Amino acid sequence: MSALEGWEKLTEGWAPLKAEDYYPVSGSGATFWKLLREAADARSELEVIRAEGERLLSSPAEELTYSLFSLFRVQGSRLEYERVYFEKRRRLNTFAFLSLLEPESKRYEAALWDAVWAICSEFTWCLPAHVDDKRIVSETIDLFAAETGFALAELSLLLGERLPELLRVRIAELVEERLFRPFLENGPYHWEELTNNWSAVCAGSIGSAALLLMEKEQDHARLARILEKTERSMGFYLQGFGEDGACPEGLGYWNYGFGYFVYYADLLLKRSRGQRDWFREDKVRRIAGFQQKCFLGGRLVANFSDTQPYGSVHPGLSHYLAERYAEVEAPPAALYADYREDHCSRWAPALRNLIWRDHAAAGAAEWRDGDFTFEDAVWLISRFTAAAGTFGFAAKGGHNGESHNHNDLGHFMLAGGGEFFLSDLGCGEYTRNYFGEARYMYDCNGSQGHSVPRINGHLQQEGEERGASLIRWETSEETCGLELELSGAYEDEQLRSFKRSWVWTKTDLPSLSLRDEFAFIEAPGSLVERFVTPIRPEVAGPGILRFARAGLALELHYDPEQLEAEVEERTYRDHYGKDTVWFALDIRVRQPQVGMGIDFLFKFVTH
Repeated sequence: MSALEGWEKLTEGWAPLKAEDYYPVSGSGATFWKLLREAADARSELEVIRAEGERLLSSPAEELTYSLFSLFRVQGSRLEYERVYFEKRRRLNTFAFLSLLEPESKRYEAALWDAVWAICSEFTWCLPAHVDDKRIVSETIDLFAAETGFALAELSLLLGERLPELLRVRIAELVEERLFRPFLENGPYHWEELTNNWSAVCAGSIGSAALLLMEKEQDHARLARILEKTERSMGFYLQGFGEDGACPEGLGYWNYGFGYFVYYADLLLKRSRGQRDWFREDKVRRIAGFQQKCFLGGRLVANFSDTQPYGSVHPGLSHYLAERYAEVEAPPAALYADYREDHCSRWAPALRNLIWRDHAAAGAAEWRDGDFTFEDAVWLISRFTAAAGTFGFAAKGGHNGESHNHNDLGHFMLAGGGEFFLSDLGCGEYTRNYFGEARYMYDCNGSQGHSVPRINGHLQQEGEERGASLIRWETSEETCGLELELSGAYEDEQLRSFKRSWVWTKTDLPSLSLRDEFAFIEAPGSLVERFVTPIRPEVAGPGILRFARAGLALELHYDPEQLEAEVEERTYRDHYGKDTVWFALDIRVRQPQVGMGIDFLFKFVTH
């Protein structure tokens, strides 16, 4: 039996999903929203949504004009169009939630119908950056087109007969025209076999919309075709993870890609009445535990790849996974994402932050301490709490051909007391060049913006063949450490070996020992160690630099006879287009040798 035949057999007789499937505890949507509206512990959350509603009611809705759409082609920028696009989704989400919470409000309802109408009237649901010149626009499916179709399908189910028939019919028509028909007839799409967030978000959203809208018996053959294709893409998505469960794209894309995987898997589990359960897969279980291992104290994140330095959690997704898996922790309440935080205004996580959040599952003030080794990704992350606060250390190997790759083999970060002392710049502003040939000229992507050396004038090179080799790692109650061979990251015929090793000592005021060992065929002309920090370092004595924060500082000790230091203030454009200052601390080897070892000691101190 083929996979398609299996799905055709499996979907025979499936009952359609109902709004009540979303509210198993309260038994009906009206009861759930009434109880939520009256819940004391939800008051602050709902006040934010109401405040957004008032802001949007007093603000005229902007349109997505041709001039905005064409900016990406003309100058390569994305933020101008996306600001208006995502604000339209904010209107949809906000007025939908307020209409569910306060069904008696006619002004919220009228604003919602206008928001649905406006999105249904868009030329395309795709972002300009994702429109493929080789495809007809109406046949293009990107992340946001798929998300939009899923959102409208889900909204149609939850509102039921309240939604005007004209809008309900139009939603069904557009989801058919823009998602179902192209997916079945105009593929394959490039994302169907990607091993990153695209396959989960695009296929998961289409599969979810089909589970919601294809409810008649005569639909089951097409539903089976869509699910067979969706399941295939989900298999490719999971291939992007090793058996260690690490997401090489970073925590932000774990929230995004794995979130949409979970939203789809949940709907599939419900519609199949338990016959198809992705959550039984051991790999899915391990991926579910990734989030709690990424934090370095407070909101600080081990943000390798295109990930923000400061993170939050989706309480809905987090509580759902914690309920399914005993080893998944309920997150600290201080990390819950604010409703306004998602600048993309995604419907699916916002809804589930309301309906999946377990108000009784209050997590601890901080994640549990731990040393986390990811053998496939070759990451080491350590987090522990001492008298002076929570401290974190993270270092990585891997290779320079990862999804959302940065050239960062051997890069590391240090955090203490809720602040970074050595950091990662994170993701920059997404533009045409950012994902083009100029990608590694951006400091946030190239090795010049990471705590790795420039060897004989050479930066690290991109490509999957540019990989780190794991020599050893160790973890104990007192220390943890990692050693890597990193010469493969550089294109230097004179470089025979570059070993980098760290030893992280966990005391009340922890320290990190870093040793770099180099072997060359001939002595290099130059060797410069770079460290990335948000703090301007100050000279505290011969061979001592200090990075000071309020009440806590990090001292860097080195041999001043072997090395000399200089600091350069630099800026980069962050993900939101804001110029952000960082400091490049360069420590030059005075007389490079054929073989040499360089030692650094980083010590936290109070001041």
